[in-house]
Amino acid sequence: MSLPPVGGLDTRGVLALRSAILERNAALTAKLAPPVAAPVQGGFQAAITDALAAANGAQARAGEVSTAYERGDTVDIAAVMLARQKASISFEATLQVRNKLLSAYKDIMSMPV
Repeated sequence: MSLPPVGGLDTRGVLALRSAILERNAALTAKLAPPVAAPVQGGFQAAITDALAAANGAQARAGEVSTAYERGDTVDIAAVMLARQKASISFEATLQVRNKLLSAYKDIMSMPV
């Protein structure tokens, strides 16, 4: 049983339009989907190395901005304080991770075999 055309489209036309919309949606979804993450190379050691490098970079950036401010370059005091706070927070986080690692190492070493 076929329905009469509505607004110049019959049932087949509506179904064809629906399938075209679904195909375009699937194509766009596939194109915009985030790429599959590659397996992590290096694991824990690489993560610690990256974290230390980031903390060192924040310290270096804070030093550069502070020196530029002291020289009288056009650096806002808020930018200087923000860079120093970022460096301080990254250093504190690195220190806390180190303390936790040492604590875990001591716990493992004190386990009976």
